[in-house]
Amino acid sequence: MTKSNLMLAALGSLFRLTPLCLFTTPTVKPRSTVNVQSVIHVAVQVTGLLKTVFTAIAVAMLATALAYGSEAAQSLGQINPEVQTSTRLKGQPQNQSPASNQKLGDSPTVQFHAWGGSAQVNGYIQWVGQQVSDQYNITLNHVKLADTSDAVSRVLAEKAAGNNNQGSVNLIWINGENFAAMKRHDLLLKDWANSIPNFALTNPARNPAMITDFGIATDGQEAPWGKASMVFYYNNQFVENPPLNIHELLAFANQYPGRFTYPLPNDYLGISFLKYAAIALNQDHQDLLYKPVTDNALTKIIPVLFEYLDALHPLMYKEGDYMVRQASQLQRLMGTSELLLAFSFTAAEIPSAVNRFDLPKSIRTYAMQDGSLANVHFIGITYNTENVAAAKQVVDFLLSPQAQAKKQQLAVWGDDSVLDFSMLAAHDKALFKPISHHASALNKEKTVPLFAEPHSSWTDAIRQAWFARYGERF
Repeated sequence: MTKSNLMLAALGSLFRLTPLCLFTTPTVKPRSTVNVQSVIHVAVQVTGLLKTVFTAIAVAMLATALAYGSEAAQSLGQINPEVQTSTRLKGQPQNQSPASNQKLGDSPTVQFHAWGGSAQVNGYIQWVGQQVSDQYNITLNHVKLADTSDAVSRVLAEKAAGNNNQGSVNLIWINGENFAAMKRHDLLLKDWANSIPNFALTNPARNPAMITDFGIATDGQEAPWGKASMVFYYNNQFVENPPLNIHELLAFANQYPGRFTYPLPNDYLGISFLKYAAIALNQDHQDLLYKPVTDNALTKIIPVLFEYLDALHPLMYKEGDYMVRQASQLQRLMGTSELLLAFSFTAAEIPSAVNRFDLPKSIRTYAMQDGSLANVHFIGITYNTENVAAAKQVVDFLLSPQAQAKKQQLAVWGDDSVLDFSMLAAHDKALFKPISHHASALNKEKTVPLFAEPHSSWTDAIRQAWFARYGERF
């Protein structure tokens, strides 16, 4: 295909992805007369259309750059070397897992695109890189992402440019809406996860969460890597009885005005809080949240959520006029005791922050008794990966008892294993030896109900409705 043809194809992608209705202006009523259903419809229409066209423009621009050769493509889409870690370390060889392959003679490189916002996660991936280098002669590059959607857009641009076998993204850490988008656009390698030897240790027949991602069947296009659930933490120097459910949380905010908040919903933790609240507040309609969004479902779920948030916001930090934009800011406000209650999706980061003196020793972690939002996160292989065998070998190592046990250690990451212990041999179970309990750590002996993630379509629907109602202030 010529350069001019590729440019035309890219522009064609733009107009195919841009709906005709974008060129019409929706009618918006004055705020005082807009009911909840109108707000929802306008939010979904306007925000969804803007998101579509901006994505399409990005795809067209990147695809045009790729059409002028790899040098031009690199100038537009090259990863900053400062956020890319090439792990090709040598050390004492590690014992291979029973399912591992022999060393790969050509020393293939695997580009692993994964969120880079946690020192613990980054350190663990660096350790993985050393292991796969020593054991399999594979070079693992951790491309640190601020937003996983950046990598998704990159693969989409490569597909639009016809780059179907030399992709720059090989492995990608995904779940939820990003997986749904990649599956919808055929950006992932198909039917590979079941062929990974260590995948059997997750026992998917007994644990369906291993093959379901935010209500969508994975169909062998991604392998589970870890699991997490939402936890809350408070400062017991000032708070004796923390809230144990969504209704007690509102009472807590009344008792301690200005000492709780949540991030904006374009942050992962912020939208997670809204999903938890939507589930907990809609006990009679929870089933709607596990199906694709419909107008009827929105009119049942969203008004209840908004009624709660309308009461909560004036009681939050700075009376709700300022909201943090990232989870790290939430933890910082807890560290200065400006907040007395916060939450996280990474329980292990709380005692680690106490050890670093980022949080006071009086911090305690717990889970809400009405339910804890929980999910599994996955690893995908892109459809245009050049070194498929090497990518599979890395994933197989990530699912090995050795790697899963290392990841679960509190001092390393603290991410819960996806392996089914009933499938492990005694010597592998021994790798998961208990670690002495930290006073600020979650007591895992206390079990609470787990809320599965809603269907992926609800993430955008809730976010768009929230910004339509409250977004003018932010």
